[in-house]
Amino acid sequence: MPFTNRKTALVEFIILMASMSSLMALSIDAILPALPLIGADLGVVRANDNQLLISSLFVGMAFGLLIFGPLSDSFGRKPPLAAGLGLFVLGCLISIGAHGFEQMLIGRVIQGIGLAAPRVVSLAMIRDLFHGEGMAKVMSFVMMVFILVPALAPALGQAILWIAPWQAIFWMYLVLSMVVLVWFTLRQPETLVPEKRTPFGPINILQQVFQILKTREAMGPTTTIGIVFGAFLGYLSTAQQIFGGMYDRAAQFPLYFGALALVFGGASLLNSRLVQVYKMRPLALTTLAILSACSGGFFLVALNSGGVPPFWAFMLFLAASFMCIAILFGNLNAMAMEPLGKIAGIGAAVVGTFSTLISAGLGVLIGQLYDDTLIPMASGFACLGLASMVILMVTTKTGKDPIDAEISL
Repeated sequence: MPFTNRKTALVEFIILMASMSSLMALSIDAILPALPLIGADLGVVRANDNQLLISSLFVGMAFGLLIFGPLSDSFGRKPPLAAGLGLFVLGCLISIGAHGFEQMLIGRVIQGIGLAAPRVVSLAMIRDLFHGEGMAKVMSFVMMVFILVPALAPALGQAILWIAPWQAIFWMYLVLSMVVLVWFTLRQPETLVPEKRTPFGPINILQQVFQILKTREAMGPTTTIGIVFGAFLGYLSTAQQIFGGMYDRAAQFPLYFGALALVFGGASLLNSRLVQVYKMRPLALTTLAILSACSGGFFLVALNSGGVPPFWAFMLFLAASFMCIAILFGNLNAMAMEPLGKIAGIGAAVVGTFSTLISAGLGVLIGQLYDDTLIPMASGFACLGLASMVILMVTTKTGKDPIDAEISL
């Protein structure tokens, strides 16, 4: 780090990694208030089709991870980030000039491909420098800083819409990505020294991918991440419709969304303490059990309310669910990455691609099932929570700490 004070350097590192990760959240959350406007301008007929502006970003990122993961292991962490953010800027320009919904979706997919670079580079850099519970703690701090973005992003997007057309939101994305790139280039040293880089080549990459896919201690938590985040993505895709349509609270949507994001951030801070006391596996399993129980209870409430439970019950369920997901996110990512330290770049790519494809598919399914009730979302949370708990229990049942299972290539 450029600083001589180690604590100050760590603080800057956490904020920088959170800023890199937050570009994805900003690209999702700031656009939520604009979804109806974009759909109307681009000729969208079905309101549920506006959700594709969210899911298309994840589809692009899933494939982008497979590109930038191997590149970051072969050429270092810094060059792929610059290339990825360049693609992100291109995607923003396509969206700004879009004259049809299909062109907009192409721009969003390209944005997602570009955003894979900061996702994989930030995760690989954290793994380069930390492991085990220490890695989970750092990731929790990153998540705590990162969560300020989704807390403020919908309000920021709404404020932009008051004074400018929706295209201005994409101009904001473009400018902020350039700020992150300059900061990263000037302040962050390379964390992967040349002697630890792997040769770049299709055969070598395929060998590493297959080795990762055979590593149960990595793929179990990865699958769990995808399933849990799939439920969350189902909510995220329908959030504007639920708050604005079902509950007629469109004007207050940024406020409620921000409050829930702060709950997420508070839970991430709590997790940074919990991982110092409890092992990651039992902590994750307990949290999944709580999430499943809360989701099952809320599903019954939704059924008994004709699919539209009281707003306070909906918010209480979301707050409890967000707390669980925040705790799971840091721990499951750390568990998945722990055995992959020797190939953290492609490891982050496989973990990210596999989990994102699962979550995107499940999120689209839940979102498209939206029928002006909360029954699809509640049943999705309940079923996916139980499935996640079973998968994690089976795939990590050896009782070993993830560090004991590190693969060798």
